[in-house]
Amino acid sequence: MRTAVPILPRMNDPITAAAPAVPRSLFVYAIIYGGMTVLAGMLGNKQVALGPLAVEAGIFAFLMLVVLSSTVAQVHGRKAADRLVFWGFLPLALSIALIFVVLQLPASPDMPPDRLNAFQLMMGSTPRIMAAGPVAYGVSLFLNVWLFSALRGKSEDSGGAFMLVRGAVASALSQVVDTLIFITLAFYGEFPIRDLLVGQMLAKVTLSIVLVPPLIALGVAIARRLDRAPS
Repeated sequence: MRTAVPILPRMNDPITAAAPAVPRSLFVYAIIYGGMTVLAGMLGNKQVALGPLAVEAGIFAFLMLVVLSSTVAQVHGRKAADRLVFWGFLPLALSIALIFVVLQLPASPDMPPDRLNAFQLMMGSTPRIMAAGPVAYGVSLFLNVWLFSALRGKSEDSGGAFMLVRGAVASALSQVVDTLIFITLAFYGEFPIRDLLVGQMLAKVTLSIVLVPPLIALGVAIARRLDRAPS
């Protein structure tokens, strides 16, 4: 009587090989990150007053992108953060394409004219603004990750004051670059942009120093808790 020999899957079989595990925090933050890339452009249609500072509201979603990319760099390393920024182009590009398609479709005759006009005004950005957004996004977010990681050096910094300083410096400098790129590409030649540049830089640097460091600390703490939690 012959003994049955169990057939074991080959480890190099792409179908049966186990997929690499994705850290829970990286999975959760990637979902939030994708949503923030789309939301930043929507919120940018409103300017808000923060005391003496006036800033377009999209900065709050954009600062979340800075916080998330810095948090991922701190917990999972620069390569993971760079991939997060790179794949962020996908929801950004898809949202731009979908907005363009919807704007071309005829509106229902039942739609109130005031709502239609408001929608067209808010969503119908000029081609220059549409182009400036992804360029500024890519340059400033990759710069933020690079600066945040470079300032860490070979330190085994796991948090604390040094991480908060790195987060503030990287965010402030990347926000200056973001403002220079976006406003120049979107509005140069349309009207004088010097005052707008100065005002936006001041507002974004202030928010980077005040908001970004504590949010990075919170993000790192949540990430480590998520990754320690049982599956």
